[in-house]
Amino acid sequence: MDNETGAPMDRREALKAIAAAAATATLADGIAPTAAAAQQPVAITPRAKPGAPAPVAGPRGTPTDPHLLTPKADWPRLLTASELATVAVLCDVIIPADERSPGAATVGAPAYINEYVSAPYDWAERALVRVRGGLAWLDVESERRYTRRFTALTMGERTAICDDICYLPDTRPALQVGARFFDLMRDLTASAFYTSAAGMTDLQYMGNVPLAKWDGPPAEVLRKLGLA
Repeated sequence: MDNETGAPMDRREALKAIAAAAATATLADGIAPTAAAAQQPVAITPRAKPGAPAPVAGPRGTPTDPHLLTPKADWPRLLTASELATVAVLCDVIIPADERSPGAATVGAPAYINEYVSAPYDWAERALVRVRGGLAWLDVESERRYTRRFTALTMGERTAICDDICYLPDTRPALQVGARFFDLMRDLTASAFYTSAAGMTDLQYMGNVPLAKWDGPPAEVLRKLGLA
């Protein structure tokens, strides 16, 4: 891939460019059920006076927040140990370690993906089916090419498979199931990595830092906007 100057762009630079889009797509996927749930009427009971009996009516939850009265701090993780091992290997193919930062698996991308696909929502159930099916496809393809599962392949062999499914429009019809799976995994891996401390450092992100004072927008910017 080339950047705007025509110089080659490496994999990590390309992933930086799509990190924001990946996070936006992930967020949009999660918001969709909430928007539908917003149409559901929710009854609100006024705050009870001290000593009054507990109310018998009140918020009863929504399809995307079913435990409104008794919220759960967490939910069971659904990917198996074997599936997580494959996810970890694939994450490090997508964003490998280099001199600037560790690989995606080291900063917790597999745990993020497991939490994402295990969430108690319809969109997560669909994502779980795609991820589980894709992991099975990856092992079948690895066995077909190299007679070993994906986790047992060399980095060169793993990369060869991923290179064939990394861009859906150019993928052969026989491999398009794998390409759709890889597309999702790349988005989830980039979202996990670039929201970690290591990923933010790699992006040179300067947010979440307290300032002693704020001088406002530079005068040059205000002039360009016609505000000065």
